[in-house]
Amino acid sequence: MSKDFSFDIESDFDMMEMTNALDQTQREISQRYDFKGTDSSIEFDEDKKGLVLIGDSDYKVDAMIDIIESKMVKRGLSLKILDKTNAKEYASGDKVRQKIVFKKGMDTEKAKKLTKIIREAYPKSKAQVQGETVRVSSSSKDDLQGIMTLLKSEENLDIPLQFTNYR
Repeated sequence: MSKDFSFDIESDFDMMEMTNALDQTQREISQRYDFKGTDSSIEFDEDKKGLVLIGDSDYKVDAMIDIIESKMVKRGLSLKILDKTNAKEYASGDKVRQKIVFKKGMDTEKAKKLTKIIREAYPKSKAQVQGETVRVSSSSKDDLQGIMTLLKSEENLDIPLQFTNYR
């Protein structure tokens, strides 16, 4: 009688930690010498699905991105959360604006890619797509921990992963 162990893989992040990282970034921007006397700001967009950065130059916007990324890493958030593909907008008054969207959720294509990676590396474990999550089960806890390590080190995945419901 073998007992199967399992966990779920989700693509999500802790919004409270993101809020804390943003607060720390705003505090640092207000105190840094190179931002003194500028109208640089970083805030959530209207529906909290991303960030809006406004600066006097490309340098200021890039510096704000570096600051928020460093604060996210310190708070245990993945940098894969940020989708920086939106181009910078140049507004009147020599302002530069960039919108960064948060990546959240996993589509079927990415879930299938995850299951394929798991099946190739650990053929004895089972990976099933369940909506926006992937349930991984195996009779060995060591295999499950190996799968977590494998997925954390996987470079080709461009979504943040969380491992939940470890049983």
